[in-house]
Amino acid sequence: MTNYEQILREAGLRVTQQRVSVVTILDASTDHPTVDDVFDKARQLDDTVSLATVYRTMAVLESAGLIRKLTFDDAPARYEMTPQRDHDHLVDIDTGELIEIPGDRISELWGRIAAELGYEVISQQTVLRGRRKP
Repeated sequence: MTNYEQILREAGLRVTQQRVSVVTILDASTDHPTVDDVFDKARQLDDTVSLATVYRTMAVLESAGLIRKLTFDDAPARYEMTPQRDHDHLVDIDTGELIEIPGDRISELWGRIAAELGYEVISQQTVLRGRRKP
């Protein structure tokens, strides 16, 4: 069982029920929820949570490096727990589904390109846009 209160403390954040709820929701998500998605799930846990509280909590968690905001074109921002390792995403342009691309092949390629240019990659995120083949 994950100790979300400890995760918040280690990030230097005050532990609140709202923060624990949001981290719990994001950690359990198999997709990449929007703020509205997180708010809907938070309300199921605690009907006193407001949308403004969820927005503030998401901003605090992002600033602390616990979650990562993903923005794609003009779609609403999506969120995920900050991964242990960088990974890439594929956006289905017809459905808006956001799919994580496993593996290191893209990261390795970017690392080689950066090294050729005299740089070291600190972090990377590639977004592919595609349509499912018929």
